[in-house]
Amino acid sequence: MAVNLVNLEAVGKVYGTRALLDGVSLGVNEGDRIGVVGRNGDGKTTLIRILAKLEGADDGRVTHNSGLRLGVLTQHDSLDPAATVRHEVIGDLADHEWRGNAKIRDVLTGLFGGLDLPGLGQGLDTVIGPLSGGERRRIALAKLLIAEQDLIVLDEPTNHLDVEGISWLAGHLRGRRSALVCVTHDRWFLDQVCTRMWDVQRGDVHEYEGGYSDYVFARAERERIAATEEAKRQNLMRKELAWLRRGAPARTSKPRFRIEAANELIADVPPPRDTAELMKFANSRLGKTVFELEDVTVQAGPKMLLKHLTWQLGPGDRIGLVGVNGAGKTSLLRALADAARTGGEAQPAAGRIVVGKTVKLAYLSQEVAELDPALRVLEAVQRVRERVDLGKGREMTAGQLCEKFGFTKEKQWTPVGDLSGGERRRLQILRLLMDEPNVLFLDEPTNDLDIETLTQLEDLLDGWAGSLVVISHDRYFVERTTDRVFALLGDATLRMLPRGLDEYLERRQKVIEAAAPAAPVEAAPKQKPAAVTRAAQKELQKIERQLDRMGEKESKLHAQIAEHATDFEKVAGLDAQLRELVGEREELEMRWLELAEDA
Repeated sequence: MAVNLVNLEAVGKVYGTRALLDGVSLGVNEGDRIGVVGRNGDGKTTLIRILAKLEGADDGRVTHNSGLRLGVLTQHDSLDPAATVRHEVIGDLADHEWRGNAKIRDVLTGLFGGLDLPGLGQGLDTVIGPLSGGERRRIALAKLLIAEQDLIVLDEPTNHLDVEGISWLAGHLRGRRSALVCVTHDRWFLDQVCTRMWDVQRGDVHEYEGGYSDYVFARAERERIAATEEAKRQNLMRKELAWLRRGAPARTSKPRFRIEAANELIADVPPPRDTAELMKFANSRLGKTVFELEDVTVQAGPKMLLKHLTWQLGPGDRIGLVGVNGAGKTSLLRALADAARTGGEAQPAAGRIVVGKTVKLAYLSQEVAELDPALRVLEAVQRVRERVDLGKGREMTAGQLCEKFGFTKEKQWTPVGDLSGGERRRLQILRLLMDEPNVLFLDEPTNDLDIETLTQLEDLLDGWAGSLVVISHDRYFVERTTDRVFALLGDATLRMLPRGLDEYLERRQKVIEAAAPAAPVEAAPKQKPAAVTRAAQKELQKIERQLDRMGEKESKLHAQIAEHATDFEKVAGLDAQLRELVGEREELEMRWLELAEDA
């Protein structure tokens, strides 16, 4: 029988006139891996601070098992600014001792990319004081993970980690024996790590078995039976439910819900996006040209980020852009945005960017745009536009869109200066969408947003007809909102990844392994001339467009075969066309792989 580590009995906590927790009773046992979700401000952080005894409860009792070894990662670290990384993380261990410790090696490599901490100027001897918030947070996490714990409590551990770091952390936590309680908005991470979920809502905490995907199914079933949630929230949940069941079948390998009930829930729910319809609408809004890059070089000071890049962003393209920090993701978006802002006059260091005449770009940067703090939320939105056209005859007022983004009627009259960081982020996204752009660049849009707001944003983007580029370390958001993934791998090139983020992580692992010290090898093969590389890149672009068109034809043929299922002669003819098309596609895919090597 599992030993109880922490117990909460009838815990209550009130701030002002609002009860964040009201009579909450919960327990954490050995081996538990608990994810904590809920809207920002509903009490997630308060709950885990009370659980860890960092904050007292107004009512009830919190008990810890005798001798409990507890490790806590809060949103504000307690590192000594005058100390070095070595002192805080390694302590008094000699080099041969910590280098011989597999756990320490794994943590340092996973969080910093190597035992010499290549991202920090002086490695382990770097003084902590001048470091950024993200660097300090990784140091605090490393210090916590190196120690032996019975229970680890983590508040937003994926903040400031890239896709690789998040993937490493998920694997590391799965391999630990410690119990875990974790607050995070990273849904992929929750699916990978957690076996139970706590949903904090209006003073209460609802418990669910399984990871995030299981929680979505179970909560949808619970709300369907109870019929307590308003229709718009039901629709959001059912839409995400349909995507999880249809679009990502491997996302939940051990479901604890009833499959039959889940299938009933989504029987009449259409796919999240009607891709063909959106593409048709995007073409009418944008024409044939959006952005075309010809032999482009992008630099940041003396550093060459991208060279000889030939690439095209077409109407209706939904692109996820991933890569190591500093590889040039944001710089690429800025180069495109500068060209769009100046009507094509601002050009990169070399090459040419062609901007479509009808492009109307909205760019969400990582910095939150400053607004007049005296403005009310609704006024800040209405200054952009009173109403917004969402396409296909759908229209929303500024107030309706505010509500969709979590700003209730009362909250719409809150001064901008009184908003939290997450609320300002929501307002920034809202103002961008209100301006009816047809091209949207989102650079880390998930920062400071809770899961419910993320699902609302995804729901809006599902029906948004235009070209979309997303930079995000939130793997779930990238997979949910985009159709193709491109990567900057730090070698000044941009590559399409047919298998998405899984392929990105595999490629990065190979790069890391190749960079590790190894026995001398024979001379590398002769470098291909730049002209050959550019030609290969152009042909790659052409093949990618052909493959997209073939995918549409293949879907239509499948639909026709289903429609004429009883007409044997008709089906035979359609089947022959389908076989021929599949053969052509396979040949093109083989050619794509060959060209990828040249490029």
